[in-house]
Amino acid sequence: MIDPFGRHISYLRVSVTDRCDFRCVYCMAEDMTFLPKAEVLSLEELERLCTAFVRRGVKKLRLTGGEPLVRKNVMSLFRGLGRHLDSGALEELTLTTNGSQLAKYAQELADIGVRRVNVSMDTLDPDKFRQLTRWGDLDQVMRGLDAAQRAGLAIKINAVALRGVNDGEFEEMIRWSHGRGMDLVLIEVMPMGEIGDAARLDQYLPLSLARTEIARHFTLTETDYRTGGPARYFRVEETGGRLGFITPLTHNFCESCNRVRLTCTGTLYMCLGQEDAADLRAPLRASESDEVLDRAITEAIARKPKGHDFIIDRRHSGPAVPRHMSVTGG
Repeated sequence: MIDPFGRHISYLRVSVTDRCDFRCVYCMAEDMTFLPKAEVLSLEELERLCTAFVRRGVKKLRLTGGEPLVRKNVMSLFRGLGRHLDSGALEELTLTTNGSQLAKYAQELADIGVRRVNVSMDTLDPDKFRQLTRWGDLDQVMRGLDAAQRAGLAIKINAVALRGVNDGEFEEMIRWSHGRGMDLVLIEVMPMGEIGDAARLDQYLPLSLARTEIARHFTLTETDYRTGGPARYFRVEETGGRLGFITPLTHNFCESCNRVRLTCTGTLYMCLGQEDAADLRAPLRASESDEVLDRAITEAIARKPKGHDFIIDRRHSGPAVPRHMSVTGG
């Protein structure tokens, strides 16, 4: 699959549920209204959709949410997709998780063929963690990390940089994550969805400022390491570990975008930061043959835009798009 700008689409991110057992302040309102279960694709339908993309050249599949591991019987989807690893059609099957369920599922994920996971965790302070996630328990996540490492899974910690919240912890988080052999990636807050009283302008910390502060404590050497996503990685010479930056606002990375996002309702978003989308549920259910579905995928990729238009400033403090990140997939 090649989009109008010559980019090969080889990476599919799939939100298997919009539900989550946390309510992170930059992601969701506390009193969320989730999709009716009747609108959500079955796990069998999600597997068929993913398989159609693998057949079209997708080499990397990432299951996301919400929190993917809270979906009932989700491991059957992982097992079904794992056959594409066995055949060689798929190079990587992975997930992004908040870590709350990793203690339960880490070994099974590893047995299926998952080799690494991204864990979203923004602070090492238990009280602050509870405030940020509203419902989360840091000790539970730490037990999940322990289980994942015992199972042999490589771990990348994703931390959203929040001004006045965790911006004093970056040095500690680097030493902690690298001390456990885990990569750390810092992410700028993205203007997606209404999140209640919290103002994104107050939350937003340009990572150019964070990098300058981090460079006061560490020597950062840029690398050409890539995982298929948008992060730019540096080697931290003092720890030997990797530190990544995802900068959708201060450094637009769209020129190398190789991914599209599928929601649990069968909606395909060709860009995280644009509203244009394609309905794949109707063609999926129109026929047992994949001919109609393949045609819909081809038409959707032909509409993939050049990039997003995320802005956060005094005049643009509201969401750039109305849907929450949990709907599209983190």
